[in-house]
Parts: sequence; C-alpha cells; structure tokens
Amino acid sequence: MSLKRVLVLGASGYVGSQLIPQLLKQGYLVTGAARQIDYLKARVSPHPNLTLVFLDLADEQSTLELIPNYDIVFFLVHGMAHGHDFLEYEIALAHHVKKALDISPVEHVIYLSAIQPQTGNSEHLAARKETGNILRTSKVPITELRAGVVIGPGSAAFEIMRDFSYNLPILITPKWVDSKANPIALENLNHYLIQLSHAKAAGNIIYEVGGPDTLSYRAQFEVLCREINKPLRLWATPLLTPKLASYWLGVITSVPSNIGRALLSGLEHDFVANASAIHERFPQTLIPYQEAVANSLKSEGKFVRSNVWGFEPEALTRWQAGYGYYPKKAGATYTTNKTTEQLWQVVKLIGSREQGYFFANTLWRTREWLDLFFGGGKPIRRSPPGPELNVGDFIDSWKVIRCEKPGFLSLLFGMKGPGLGRLEFTITDKGDYREINITAWWHPEGFRGLLYWFAMMPAHLFIFRGMVRAICRKA
Repeated sequence: MSLKRVLVLGASGYVGSQLIPQLLKQGYLVTGAARQIDYLKARVSPHPNLTLVFLDLADEQSTLELIPNYDIVFFLVHGMAHGHDFLEYEIALAHHVKKALDISPVEHVIYLSAIQPQTGNSEHLAARKETGNILRTSKVPITELRAGVVIGPGSAAFEIMRDFSYNLPILITPKWVDSKANPIALENLNHYLIQLSHAKAAGNIIYEVGGPDTLSYRAQFEVLCREINKPLRLWATPLLTPKLASYWLGVITSVPSNIGRALLSGLEHDFVANASAIHERFPQTLIPYQEAVANSLKSEGKFVRSNVWGFEPEALTRWQAGYGYYPKKAGATYTTNKTTEQLWQVVKLIGSREQGYFFANTLWRTREWLDLFFGGGKPIRRSPPGPELNVGDFIDSWKVIRCEKPGFLSLLFGMKGPGLGRLEFTITDKGDYREINITAWWHPEGFRGLLYWFAMMPAHLFIFRGMVRAICRKA
C-alpha cells in the first residue's frame, strides 16, 4: 500500500510549521509549500519523507501544476501579512486553488478558518468565510475548521496578549477586553487536524473548534499575568479606537503589524465556538486554558533550537523567558547589476581592518564602547582567520552563526542589550539584476527591550541604507 501524499499550503506559518512533524509521524509523504521558503527550511528539520517547495498561490500556473500531485491538502494560508487589500488577495488565491482542485485527484481538503461572530464586520473574518465558500464550489470534499484564538508559542493572537503582559507595566487595552472566547490549545487543534487526515471525506462540512473554558480577554490576561508572576494592572479605554489600537499594538508587540491589525478587528466580538460536533466525532481530553498557557510559556524558547539561529548554543543560553517570539526588524534593500560573487567578496570582509562595516564606522565603534554602560567590558577586536568566513568565526563582538556562500550570512549580536538579536545579509539573483538586503532582527526583553529597539531605530535606518549602497560600490 503506497503512502498518502499530503500537501501543506502555508507551511511556513505558525500552524503549518508545527503540523508538519506531526504528519511525518503518521507516515505520510509530506510536501510543505510556502512563499517564505528560506524561513521554512530553517524552521523545519530535514526528513526523508519531507519535501519543501516554493509556491506563491498568486501564481495561477504554478498552483495548477503542484496541487494535482497530492491525495490530501491542508489549506492553512491567510493573507493578513499581505496588507490592507488582503480580502481581494485571499479571494484570488482561493479561486486559483479551486481551479487546481477541479483538475486533480485530491481526495480531501482540510481548511483552517476562523469562527464567524454573530455581529461585527471584519475583513479578516470575511476573507476566511469567503475562502471557504469558494473552495466548496470545487469537486473535492472540503472540511473547514473554524477556530478562534489558538494557545501556543507563535500563535499571533496569543503572542499579542503575551507581549502586552510582558512589555507594559499597565495594560492599556481597547474596550473589547471584555469580549469572550474559548481558546483552544495547539495540541488539541493538531489532534483534530491529524484525525481529519485519516478520516474518509464525506462531502463538505464545517466544524467549530474551541477549548473547554470560556473567558473574557480580561480573565485571560489575569491568568497570563499570574503565570508570569506579574500583577494585573489593566485599563480598558474607549479612547483606543480600532485605528489607534492598531498603532498602539504595533509599538508594544512584536507581532507583525499587518497581522496584528487584522486580528484586532475581530477580537472586539465574542469568539465562542460550539465544538460539540467535532468533539463527538474525534473525542479527546481538552486542555484547560490555564494549563495551555503554562505549557506554552514553558516551550516558548523552542524556536531558538532551529537553523534560524544556526543551532547556536550561545543563542540558546542567552534566551530568557519574556523575549518576544516575533522579532522587531529594520533593514534596507538595494539592487545592482554586480554579480552575486562580486557582492559576496565584499560582504565577507565585514569587520575587517580594510573595510570595517562599510559605512558609518564611527557609529559602529561608538555602540561597542557604549557596552560599558550596559554592563559589558571593553570592546575586543577580533577578525576571522580567513580568507573565507566560517560558522563560529568572531567579527569583533559578532559571531557567525550561519554562512551559506555566496548568498547568505547571519551574525549573532554579541554586545550587551535587553534582548536577543542577529544581523543578516542576503544576496538574491533576480536574473537581470541582483538584490542585496541587510536586516537586523531583535527579540526584545520586555519594556526595556522595546525602549532599546526604538532608541536604536534612527541609527539603524540611516546605517543600513548606507551599507547596502557602499557594498555595491565596493563590489
């Protein structure tokens, strides 16, 4: 008997990247498809039954070519990170997938959607609902799981609440904090997803999924604060309109702002799932909210144990509870007709006596000396033995944690600061031209980490723009 071929669309997302190992344990041949393929490869461990492919569902032809090769498809894609027009964007993606399903032997599609409240108007929720409607017009049976807040490290809605609790001495929230929900633990959600992959599809069906406890967001904050040993000081104010709240959220949390804004528009309604139907079909012990939160906080540092950080022991050692799961980031991109190899020959000289940091070297050296005020010591000048960069090399206070010649370099931030950071250089061949990108990633440690990030932001914007241009000139 041949193994079932399973395709996970949106594999680089929170649910997808954590579902893939579960599917592999079931003995499936799994393909993870995503636009952020480099991030997915860094997050998911290699496996003989796992294939990772780049796919942008906006590319209709590529979608038509890929989907017909599978027996089961998990549709975990959402367009919240796309921007303000994600409703039209998601609908377009759904139409492309529907066309591919109509010409495919796919037996079952499992679509992770969102609970639809009785009142309110949210583009995020409308997009989820309309996507399901479009998929159900295909010839393939569609099982739609409508979930609310998922409790687990990396879940955007949970991370918003977690960041608020860690990062603010007083939690200033919109009035929606008294709306109710019954959040579901990631472990329980995965159980339903796996069981559906085994089940024979019998037409289109919609299930709501939720946990055993129905609580207001205020009560959820209370549990979360208790678990991290912080007093609950919460002020709910009507002054935080949805638009103002979205800006406030972008400052306080590390969750990507587009995703945060989209989620925020839905949280002002009650999100209570009636999960009796799916619980009767696939019974399991539902994890109480407090236990789910405690489990998530215990495992929140697991993402450090991945190739995103080059499996660097120092990153794991320095990680502390309370660091933002999602990083703040700043960077710059520049295009050039120089070759990838020409650009790499310059990038690999970073920190050398000849090139320094390519631009504003005085500012780089000033920051190193400021370490004396953050509890660090006198700067140490270190250079790689060369001539090539290798993982483990030190460049002054930085450490090479990933080096994929000739297109990618990642350096671990080695100076003192309230958080954990890295600096990445990426060279991408676009055919007629090359694109070089420099990005700083910063996982803030609570309120101090946020203050540090915003204090450094003006310098980051100035320096990185100068660096990408200087690298191209020197190449």
